[in-house]
Amino acid sequence: MINSHSIRTAAAQIQPYIRKTPFINSKGFSALISADVWFKLESLQITGSFKARGAVNKLLSLTEKEKNAGVVSASTGNHGAAVAYAAGKLGIDCTIYVPEGASEAKIENMKQFGATIKIHGNDCIEAEGQARKSSEINGKPYVSPYNDPFVMAGQGTIGLEIESQCDQLDVVIISVGGGGLIGGTATYLKSIWPNLDVIACSPENSAVMIHSLKEGKVLDLESKPTLSDGTAGGVEFDSITFPVCQKVIDETVLVSEDEIKSAMIKYMENEHQLLEGAAGTAVAALIKKKNDLKDQRIGVVICGGNISLETVRDIIN
Repeated sequence: MINSHSIRTAAAQIQPYIRKTPFINSKGFSALISADVWFKLESLQITGSFKARGAVNKLLSLTEKEKNAGVVSASTGNHGAAVAYAAGKLGIDCTIYVPEGASEAKIENMKQFGATIKIHGNDCIEAEGQARKSSEINGKPYVSPYNDPFVMAGQGTIGLEIESQCDQLDVVIISVGGGGLIGGTATYLKSIWPNLDVIACSPENSAVMIHSLKEGKVLDLESKPTLSDGTAGGVEFDSITFPVCQKVIDETVLVSEDEIKSAMIKYMENEHQLLEGAAGTAVAALIKKKNDLKDQRIGVVICGGNISLETVRDIIN
C-alpha cells in the first residue's frame, strides 16, 4: 500500500525525468480569499500535467521482459501523453486507446510523444475495455491512470515537493477523479502535517468518487459532459484509491460548470497562465469556500494546463 516511504522512493526514481514545478504565492487570490493562497503549477510539468509523475514511476517499476513487450493504456489525453512520454524516455513501445470524440489537442499531444493511437468505442469505459483486452491477448502491461500503487506514489511526489517549498499549509485543495492525485499527495502531506485539512473537489456533472465516499462504497454513476474532462468518468470497483481517499479526504466540494468557467477566467486574468478544466475545478472550490478559508495558508494544485484555444475562446465568450 502507498505510504510516505513509497512516495520518497518514487521521488528519487523519477527525478531525472520530471520537473520540480513552482509553488507560487498569488497576491490576487490571497486578496480575494483574505488568506495566503499558493498554487502548485503542475500545468508546467512535462506533458502539461501531473500525470507524468505516475506514468514514469510505473514504467520504471516494470521488469525488462515487460518493458520489451511494450505497454498499453487508455486515455482521453493527459494520462496517454504521460505514458507516451515515459515510454519514449525509457525506450518502450506504447499504444493508447482513445474513444471517438476525444480532444484533438490531447490526441496530438500523445502522438507528439510517440504513442500509437487506436480509436475504439464511444466513451472511456469502452476504450479501456479494449485496451485491457489487448493487454491480455498480447502480453503487454496495462498502465492504469490511477488504480496502481506505483502510479499513486508517483503522483504523491507533488506532496514531497510542496513540503520543500513552504513551511506548512493549513489547507490543500485538489480536484478528484479516480483519486490517484489526491490519494498520493494527501498521504504524503498528512504524514508530515497531520492537522492539514484536505479538500477534494469535483464538477457536479461528474463526481463519482465524491458520491462514492458519501455512500461508503464505489458507485456506478453516469457522468454528464464537463469542462473538467481530466476528472470525469467512473471509479473501478476494486480501486486501491478508494480506501486511501476515505482516509485522507476531510471535506468535499461540488462546483457547477458556470463556477468552473468563472474560476478559469479569474485565474487566467490574475495569473497570466493557462489551465485546464480539472485545475479550474480546484480554483472554483477555493472561491466557493472563501468564507471558510480566511486567514489560512492554502495550497491549490493546478493539476494541468492542456486546453485547446477553441475551449479558451468558448470560456471567455
